[in-house]
Amino acid sequence: MNFERAERLKLLPPYVFVQIDNIKKQELAKGRRLLSLGVGDPDLPAPDFVVEKLREASLLSGVHQYPSYWGMIELRRAAARWYERRFGVRLDPESEVLTLIGSKEGLAHVALAYVNPGDAALVPDPGYPVYGVGTLFAGGSAIRVALLEKNAYLPDFGEMEKQIAAAEGAGRRVRMLFLNYPNNPTGATATVEFFSEVVRFARKHGLVVCHDNAYSEIYFDRKQQPSFLQAPGAREVGVEFHSLSKTFNMAGWRIGFAVGNPEIIKALADIKTNIDSGVFNACQIAAAHALDNFEPYCGQLRGLIQERRDMLVPALHEAGFACSSPDASYYVWARVPSGETSESCVMRLIMEKGVVAMPGSGFGRCGDGYVRFALCLETARLAQAAKAIAGRP
Repeated sequence: MNFERAERLKLLPPYVFVQIDNIKKQELAKGRRLLSLGVGDPDLPAPDFVVEKLREASLLSGVHQYPSYWGMIELRRAAARWYERRFGVRLDPESEVLTLIGSKEGLAHVALAYVNPGDAALVPDPGYPVYGVGTLFAGGSAIRVALLEKNAYLPDFGEMEKQIAAAEGAGRRVRMLFLNYPNNPTGATATVEFFSEVVRFARKHGLVVCHDNAYSEIYFDRKQQPSFLQAPGAREVGVEFHSLSKTFNMAGWRIGFAVGNPEIIKALADIKTNIDSGVFNACQIAAAHALDNFEPYCGQLRGLIQERRDMLVPALHEAGFACSSPDASYYVWARVPSGETSESCVMRLIMEKGVVAMPGSGFGRCGDGYVRFALCLETARLAQAAKAIAGRP
């Protein structure tokens, strides 16, 4: 039988990660060995002290029952402690912290709490696709906010003013603003001063701000990255999402949390109560242990990723790419050599160099002409990839 798909699925753009994965499979089936700098999937295992805590926790009585919808209070308290230690931000674990099945899940669902059919949300372009997809699934439309190299990949508030005016003139109410710094895919960073401007803008337009802060701990050269909640008044207008995926190489564990405005946190919790049943309790116990003991592990991880960054960026320069060394994130964002598009460049890298990267166009129209390289390959193999890209003997 032929079953007609819902209109929302027909509106979905091709998911760039799946497309590249299919090409990889085809080449691997031919017997080729590829060096993948494509998906930002940590290549290292979770730290031993966290894995051991998971083992211990899995043997406790009661952990195999359904978890709390909000998450274990032990984890929410650990997240609050971590925010105070790391950012100087004090949170009420009872009302301002919510456990997520990875930050992606929360980012995908939060629009359901605030976007009605016909409404709109401001989403970064280029940006992580889930912001726009979550808005689409809620019946809304995504207004693409250009992140341009000339603006250090920060949104132009004047342009957003025009976009909101145009949307409201067309009868669409703009309800939300999604941001992500350190940024995926560009590696750009933001300051507390910038976040203060975001707060003023959100207050003026009545926007719910959702800041994706999954890469806050992957920073280099001691350039520690801020939280959106450090900006005065941020808790009045928004929430922040964090994930243990990158911070502790726990991507497959699917655990993260949202923090901030209690009204928004409660609305997201109401959505989740009707959609999922939470995270395995043993994983939550291990995650709390990770947050309470995040240094020196995170410092060692940063040093390793910085070593990889410093290996890849010179090779890209040799190969004709224009890029700078990012201050944070897992990614190097590079303008393609003259005469190439994002797609043609990625295909050339795969076919001629045996290196997989992501076309910038897959992250939005403003990403065309760029390629994203993920620093998620074992260091010796990343050295091989750098050598291949640069064409060194």
